[in-house]
Amino acid sequence: MRRVLIVEDDPSMAAALRDGFESEGYQVQVASDGAAGLEAATSSGPDLLILDLMLPKLSGLDVCRRLRDDGSRLPIIMLTARSQEIDAVVGLRTGADDYITKPFGFMELIARVEALLRRTAADPTAPLQFGDVTIDLGKREVRKEGRRLDLSPRELHLLEYLVRHRGEVIERETLLDAVWGYQQAPLTRTVDVHVAKLRRKLEDDPTNPRLIVTVHRAGYRFTG
Repeated sequence: MRRVLIVEDDPSMAAALRDGFESEGYQVQVASDGAAGLEAATSSGPDLLILDLMLPKLSGLDVCRRLRDDGSRLPIIMLTARSQEIDAVVGLRTGADDYITKPFGFMELIARVEALLRRTAADPTAPLQFGDVTIDLGKREVRKEGRRLDLSPRELHLLEYLVRHRGEVIERETLLDAVWGYQQAPLTRTVDVHVAKLRRKLEDDPTNPRLIVTVHRAGYRFTG
């Protein structure tokens, strides 16, 4: 399920956008000011950011600029009023991918969202990010707080699969098929061993994991 973060301080607009995206099958998170939006964008790992230009605490331009300065490639669509179109152009130069002017029809917005997600998904080596961890698929390396982690190719493949399916409950058999292939690794215990290794390298407290969570009698869910 795709995850969209909406940063909008107008409660009625935020509610309308939430309803619209949820009706299209998206998982939605809402923040009402720029500071909260920036925190959510860096910690919860959304697939897309809908970002109002004028926000309390931090403007949409500031949020966009800080994300890009930190190396985030999160797809961003800005929402602007007609009087702010020049600022929206500045937003594009700051790193936003697109903008749409209020008032707008939701179907126009969702069409732009889907087009943007198709473009960003076209590059399978684009870095993945969650919290303070970046997965550079081109270099085949993972960094936490800028420090390179020593992951085996199998651990990297497993982590990539979990991140790309964040929020989903994934059975061990599914992971065996996707990451190992049943013929190579017929025992589900193999998955548990590799998950334990990832937790030791990624989790702040491996004994109380918050990124790779065990779902009793089902499998694992990545929540980063």
